[in-house]
Amino acid sequence: MSRVGNTPVTLPSGVNVDILDGVVRASRGAAVLTFPLPDGLGLQFTDDGKSVSVFRKSDDSRVRSLHGLARSLLANNVRGLVASWEKRLEIVGVGYQASLVAGHLHLSVGFADIVKIPIPVGVVCTVSDPTHLCLSGADRQLVGQLAANVRSVRPPEPYKGKGIRYVNEHVKRKSGKAFGS
Repeated sequence: MSRVGNTPVTLPSGVNVDILDGVVRASRGAAVLTFPLPDGLGLQFTDDGKSVSVFRKSDDSRVRSLHGLARSLLANNVRGLVASWEKRLEIVGVGYQASLVAGHLHLSVGFADIVKIPIPVGVVCTVSDPTHLCLSGADRQLVGQLAANVRSVRPPEPYKGKGIRYVNEHVKRKSGKAFGS
């Protein structure tokens, strides 16, 4: 029995959830988020329409394994429509910096050329200063994937700690060469 999958998702006012042809659609105003509902799962709305639950149509092991996932995806979409998801990154290193130019994030992180990363639709990127940036949006997966792509350009290295890291990420440092007798 899935503890996560059986928990109902509370729908805040203004958020609508419906299912059409196996695709769950959560909307609030003009913002719409969708994800495919795996076969063998369904949605059950309460009588007052203030919450929705994901239920299994069969007890197959594949369906059981996707039960909690589908509920989490639904909950993430509903929460993202109310309050956007956010990832904060910081750039550490002498001369390392970021800037926004015409819908692209430009990263100058020690390479000969500037690395240009396009900002997808649905994600807002803000650069508060050249070494701190914030990615936010309603789609948790899209925001997290973009943050991971930005971080992968120059991950933090263990000797000096230079690179792109999440805010409050702990980088395990190594000691350098030991000179001595």
